Amino acid sequence: MPLNRPAHSSFRWVIVALLFAASAINYLDRQMIGLLKPTLQGELNWTEIDYGDIVFWFQAAYAVGYLSSGRLIDRIGARLGLVVSMGIWTLAHMAHALARSAFGFSVARAALGFGEAGAFPGALKAVAEWLPQRERALAVGLFNAGTNIGAIITPLLVPIVTLAFGWRAAFVLTGAFGIAWMLVWHFVYRKPREQWRVSAAELELIESDRQNPTTPIPWSHLFKRKEVCAYGIAKFLTDPVWWVFLFWLPDFLTKTQGLNLKTFGIPLAAIYIASDVGAVAGGWVSSRLMRMGFSVNVSRKATMLAFALMALPVVFATKVTHLSSAVLILSLATAAHQGFASNLFTLPSDLFPKSVVGSVVGIGGAAGAVGGMLMARFAGWTLQTVGSYTPIFLTCAAMYLLALALIHVLCPRYRMVDAV
Repeated sequence: MPLNRPAHSSFRWVIVALLFAASAINYLDRQMIGLLKPTLQGELNWTEIDYGDIVFWFQAAYAVGYLSSGRLIDRIGARLGLVVSMGIWTLAHMAHALARSAFGFSVARAALGFGEAGAFPGALKAVAEWLPQRERALAVGLFNAGTNIGAIITPLLVPIVTLAFGWRAAFVLTGAFGIAWMLVWHFVYRKPREQWRVSAAELELIESDRQNPTTPIPWSHLFKRKEVCAYGIAKFLTDPVWWVFLFWLPDFLTKTQGLNLKTFGIPLAAIYIASDVGAVAGGWVSSRLMRMGFSVNVSRKATMLAFALMALPVVFATKVTHLSSAVLILSLATAAHQGFASNLFTLPSDLFPKSVVGSVVGIGGAAGAVGGMLMARFAGWTLQTVGSYTPIFLTCAAMYLLALALIHVLCPRYRMVDAV
């Protein structure tokens, strides 16, 4: 039966808005451990290595979950896939309230990581279904900006809840956001042709540049593609940098600037606001270059190069003494990461048909999580033995240029893959 479609619509941006909200909830849940690190470390007597191990197990489960969830979402779709993913991580997030030791937090964090692994494969699958190629980087930048909104809200909201009700209540109460989102997503999301709120003109735009292979691409064959290797290596190198910003910045500001749970909320919010600007700017710049007539290849890579250069000053973050200078440098670094990531995230939908986008994203996400595991061990060991963030930030600064160079070597041109 034909759907009674409206004359005009922009419903694809409603989907992007829902993905934005999911990303915000994802990062609110994810960032709380870093925000509460000084409090929990004092109460539960964690060492730096203990905390590094907690992050390590999150990353290990995240890697396993990312690899499996990408394939699962390709099979069951973005609608059900994101509900399952958020359901797992919301329960795991609330279960942190039951933890009594570093081991208990490691178990809860592992479950959280496994559930959260489905968020980006599901979101990118939805973007591939709902947005034409020329709008995808902007859409990814917008929903990726939700991660930073979550990171902004967390240091403002969680200290208030924690100081009023305790850290255990903070984990339980913030879990309500995930439950509410799942209900809305389940009732709103449909594929474009199945959604009556989409006009004929918008449907034509959404489907204007779809390319599909004549035969399915087997999942195991994806590992043979140099494009998959490029995406995986780039994620392996750059994802760990964001984990440092997410899980260690509250501790960095506490140790170097003398801040605490009551005072680091505004500086952290400022840093993540800057990352939000970077996420949207990264998507906007490459989309703008494409509208000006530049190829996808040039648009994506030129934008990534600009943001890779912006990340270099983070090496000076440990050298400044004034809080405002530290916040400025870290703001530039987080904006650089998100601008770079907004374009890296589009690589699967730029180069692969929608039928395997989730799988490619899953492979890359797993590689990024493995890099995060190594970074967690490196950061914990460095802080325990050297007692300085300098080696950590030196490592972070180099990752983007190295990743971009390897992408260019493996993918000198962006072309849609149609066979393996």
